Amino acid sequence: MGAKFMERRKLILIIGDTLVILIVAVIGFASHGTLGSPGGRLLATLIPFLAAWFATAIPLQALDPQATQGMGLWRPGWAVVLAAPLGAWLRGLWLQTPVLTTFVLVMVAFLLLGLLLWRLFYNYVIFPRLNDSHG
Repeated sequence: MGAKFMERRKLILIIGDTLVILIVAVIGFASHGTLGSPGGRLLATLIPFLAAWFATAIPLQALDPQATQGMGLWRPGWAVVLAAPLGAWLRGLWLQTPVLTTFVLVMVAFLLLGLLLWRLFYNYVIFPRLNDSHG
């Protein structure tokens, strides 16, 4: 596989990860009935969690297209476990509010679920032929 193809795969993965984090934040506002007027609070959630995601995903190589299949799925999983508390802490600094443990646990759960579903979709729907190379 060429370098340009791998770069494109990585870019698609990054865009999808970003959308998952956005969707999780929007679902959070919707579940609290505050979606109609999130304003700056949505950005105050999205930006810290994106920063935390990339700060943990890059060193753990969770943005590598190989981290979408098999044993590679541990990488984004651990990145989420580290990113959620960091993102919540950064959000708390931004909003000058305390970080609730429940919020961190909910974010871990929903980000894990969202990123797992996205990466399975990425691996088996967007790039399915790459999985057939084992046989």
